[in-house]
Amino acid sequence: MALTASPYLALLDEEDPSLKVYALKSLDNVVDELWSEIANNLADIEELYEDTSFEGRDLAALIASKVYYNLGDYESSVRFSLASGDQFKIDESSEFVETIVSKCIEKYIELSREAYKTGDKSKLEPKLVNIFEKMLMKCIEQSNFSLAIGVALESYRLDIFESIINQQISVKEETSLQLINYALSCLSTINYSTQFKNSASHKLVELILKLKNPDFFMITKLIVQLNDSNLSIKLFKSLADGDDEKNIPIAYQVAFDLVQAASQELLNKTIASLKSSGSDKYAKLIKILSGIPSCDYDITFLHNNNNTDAKILNSSKTSLDGRSSMFHNAISFMNAFLHAGTTDDSFLRKNLEWLGKSSNWSKFTATAALGVIHKGNLSQGKTILEPYLPERTGSHYSQGGSLFALGLIFAGHGNEIIDYMRGHIVEKGSSAGNEEMDVILHGGCLGIGVAAMGTSDESIYEELKTILYSDSAVSGEAAALAIGLVMLGSQNKEIISDMITYARETQHENITRGSSLAVALMSFGKVEQADATIDELINEQNSNLRYGGCFTLALAYCGTGDKKAIKKLLHVAVSDSSDDVRRAAVIALGFVLIKDYKTIPSIVELLAESYNPHVRYGTAMALGISCAGKGNFSGALDLLEPLTKDPVDFVRQGALIATSLILIQQNEKTYPDLPKVKESFATVIGSKGQEGLAKFGAALSQGIIDAGGRNVTIGLENAHTGTLNVKGIVGLTLFLQSWYWFPLAHFLSLSFAPTTVIGVTQDLKIPKFQLNCNSKKSAFAYPPMSEDVKEKKAQKVETAVLSTTIRAKQRAKKAAAEEKVEDKMDVDEPVKEEDNKSTEEEEVEEDHYELDNLTRVIPTQLKYISFIEKGRFKSVREYSNSNGVVVLVDKTPSEKVEYIKTVRQLNDTEAAMPEPFTLTEEELE
Repeated sequence: MALTASPYLALLDEEDPSLKVYALKSLDNVVDELWSEIANNLADIEELYEDTSFEGRDLAALIASKVYYNLGDYESSVRFSLASGDQFKIDESSEFVETIVSKCIEKYIELSREAYKTGDKSKLEPKLVNIFEKMLMKCIEQSNFSLAIGVALESYRLDIFESIINQQISVKEETSLQLINYALSCLSTINYSTQFKNSASHKLVELILKLKNPDFFMITKLIVQLNDSNLSIKLFKSLADGDDEKNIPIAYQVAFDLVQAASQELLNKTIASLKSSGSDKYAKLIKILSGIPSCDYDITFLHNNNNTDAKILNSSKTSLDGRSSMFHNAISFMNAFLHAGTTDDSFLRKNLEWLGKSSNWSKFTATAALGVIHKGNLSQGKTILEPYLPERTGSHYSQGGSLFALGLIFAGHGNEIIDYMRGHIVEKGSSAGNEEMDVILHGGCLGIGVAAMGTSDESIYEELKTILYSDSAVSGEAAALAIGLVMLGSQNKEIISDMITYARETQHENITRGSSLAVALMSFGKVEQADATIDELINEQNSNLRYGGCFTLALAYCGTGDKKAIKKLLHVAVSDSSDDVRRAAVIALGFVLIKDYKTIPSIVELLAESYNPHVRYGTAMALGISCAGKGNFSGALDLLEPLTKDPVDFVRQGALIATSLILIQQNEKTYPDLPKVKESFATVIGSKGQEGLAKFGAALSQGIIDAGGRNVTIGLENAHTGTLNVKGIVGLTLFLQSWYWFPLAHFLSLSFAPTTVIGVTQDLKIPKFQLNCNSKKSAFAYPPMSEDVKEKKAQKVETAVLSTTIRAKQRAKKAAAEEKVEDKMDVDEPVKEEDNKSTEEEEVEEDHYELDNLTRVIPTQLKYISFIEKGRFKSVREYSNSNGVVVLVDKTPSEKVEYIKTVRQLNDTEAAMPEPFTLTEEELE
């Protein structure tokens, strides 16, 4: 090995080009060891490369690249390696080549993405493209298809992605399906541009339909992601119009999945198209897509399995003075959450005197609570609320609350009730500004907003805009929020511009805030498309608009984990002059990190110790939102524990609520400290030293942690489609606005997701059958009722006892023990140990058991659930830890089966049609 490069470097000054070429070849052999010495003559080497007449210029570029590589200047190294032509051998096995190739691929991906967005490919050097494509071909040759697919998607090269899948379809269809599934996973979790994601998703649909056995459930995921009704219509028609009867139950399962995950706009358009065909074969599909069966199944499950601990509710009611409107509202919310969807309003009927203490907006809240309790009870909802609706005489607060309740009952499935709600808005809209009418309009706007959520119905928008422009503080705020709900995710630029303009002009802070939140709702899931709106709002002088800007960023980038969004929110959280804006910025982190919930404790750890109580409150809620329903997650719970003892009352309130959001549906097996947590809620409520806000938070927490009769969780993701649960996230967003206006707390009910597996036949009936659960029964059992928990008895103060008395008692005890031993010695039979053994055996719990259809199955339990191998029913698709409605295939349809009656069937007073029959001649005589 040469000790110095000086002789070769000296030859670079010679006139003879052949000597320079020789010098460069010699330098190439020693550059890895002597690069520091060669670096002194780097300018000479670069000069040789720039000489276009010099035959060894490519070699000069390669040496310059290697020197820059060793200097750590990778950008210059990549530039010269690309300029070195064939001298840079990508197949060479060296650290230099591997590093530069990886840097080239990174550079290519960056330039390729930019070229995709602008359409200008001039910056893509042929050599760079060649390196990229060669490395991809190398991956394919080595059968490393997943890596090739991932890199192709990362670089926005749909042509390469399509060619890889098509090649595998012709070779092995099973492999191609796995690659399509992997690509779908990438599109769901990685932040691609919206334009590319849509193009890639449509390409995936084309590829799936090329398969001999298409995976229709994978297409369902893409329909939800694209929000494409044309695609859903095409899918249903292809499944229903075909000759294969096996596709019919598949179509039903797809329809149930869409009801759970798709927007109401998509469902309505699909229903309208299927109805327009006039064919009876779509009748059952239309019925499923209406959402009526799904709602009926959910409330039947919640009604039949209601496990509400009434003692907790009654105890809290006793502890909190009903004469205080704050505490009266706290119990109203607690009762609503505990009985959400169960149709059990017995607490209200048993406590009419307490209910009579409500006045004004407390009456509004108490009436609206009926909407939470009967949520999904579409067949009886209007009948139940009949005594309170505006057609009847009574308090205008009850009338407004009943309209809000009606909207909550029909949340996301409001086709049956929208026209009725619109009638009240149009009729009373001209009277906005009148105190009584404003209250009714307030409830009516909120009601129609949640009933028509995501429909993008511009006629409803125009009617709500009339109320908004009346500039009445009470009805105007509700109208603004309702506009956001109706136009959810539409990103309608004209409406957004109008809302921002009006928010600047109005003198009412709550209308300004409501309008900015409407913009946030309209920007849901729009990521970079909403950037201009976000920047406009966050840079506003008005703090209420900046507040809305934080929520716009939260919902636009919800679940993306986008680093730029997080950085922007953290900057606002520590620098904004308004406490409200700082609080909103920290809360927004929770929404952005819903899918990356394990990272949020490390991000907000320092914020939890902030001197600003609003930032601490925001930290608590951010943890509660991102980790909602996750159970025993110590990273979040350890941060929340000291906040529950914070010196500021509203911080304690936020920490208690966040804790309940995380620990919903837990028991002592899944979270051993659960009894302590519940005891802390009761202690706060019962303590005279606690402030009202903390007690309010503790009461809400008691309702949340045992919500829906202890049969619901906070579900912010749809397991079937891998998408966000839009309804649940919207519910949480508006629940947080109860900071300003307490009746909005009822919106949390939109986040409640029933925890069950509901097997239904193709006739949409619920058969009685059993599933396997490969775990111990106690592992996922309900927590014990408070009546079953032995209360600690107060210890009596020990009285003084003389020493002589103690000694006398000890002697008597000793004598009795000796007498007992003598008695035992007189018995000839040996002491039996069988009783002890049998007791021990009884305590040993089996590792599996069977559970009935339509019973409680919590999310962490799903991985242990399976269909009985030789059972009568099986799932129409391969069952894999999915909850909700599962369409069944009956292996023995000729045999009789017993069905579970739904709430709708039980309430149906009309007699059912008799089964077909024929009479014999004898019977006729």
